[in-house]
Amino acid sequence: MRSKALWLSLLLALMNLPVQAEDACEKLVATGNPEYPPYLWRDPANPGQLIGANAELLQHLGKELGLTIEVIHTGTWARAQEEARSGRVDLLAGAFLTVPRLGVMDYIHPAFYETPSVVWTQRGKSFAYSGWADLVGKQGATLVNNSFGQGFDQFAGQSLQIQQLPSLTQALQMLLLGRVDYVLYERYPSVALARQLGMQEQLESLEPPISSEGLYLTLSHNSACNDARLRGQLAQKMTELLATDLPEIILQRNIERWQGQQVTPVEAPAAEENPL
Repeated sequence: MRSKALWLSLLLALMNLPVQAEDACEKLVATGNPEYPPYLWRDPANPGQLIGANAELLQHLGKELGLTIEVIHTGTWARAQEEARSGRVDLLAGAFLTVPRLGVMDYIHPAFYETPSVVWTQRGKSFAYSGWADLVGKQGATLVNNSFGQGFDQFAGQSLQIQQLPSLTQALQMLLLGRVDYVLYERYPSVALARQLGMQEQLESLEPPISSEGLYLTLSHNSACNDARLRGQLAQKMTELLATDLPEIILQRNIERWQGQQVTPVEAPAAEENPL
């Protein structure tokens, strides 16, 4: 009788496990690059949260799946990636596909936005540029752990001198102070931040872009919620969503949202100032 009761208790415990796991995963936590408007930026009314096109798209996916997806601010882009690698957050709300990240995250296909990355120079101090090779011998800057696609990343690692800085603000300030020759970053977020900082008239971008990469939703290997069912559901809903006009509508809405939040631009640095 005792043995039978023990087996019954064990069976009931096992039956409860899926329910407990499901309950625990009714809410997913995402993070991302906080200097990435119109895709992501800190909510002025609630700085612990990230808002923007990527956040709105994820929250729409969550509603479709009956889940809550909260997009929080965890620090710099480098810090956000570490939070995802560790599993302290479940998702990255937008990342380019790279081999190192494939080792720690599952990518949800398809990509939800395509974003070009360009070479930014100080206006009047640009240089002849038609492709990657024209960056050799010059000093560049970008963000810590930023990626521009596997091909360019490999070329840059072998042939270019690029400082990695905590923020795009610091990178652009160093450019205007003449401490680097160029900055590499995505076009739309760069334009948005340059307008906020009052730098747009002092910068120019060179063509062609160094890359145009897809932004993917990624799910951490160490997330307690990462299973085949969730990955399949996210991929299915993402595919359905991209067959509509909603992603473009969301993007345009957040471009206007970002612009509407901007106030008097921050004064650009004088030549003798130190941004660090």
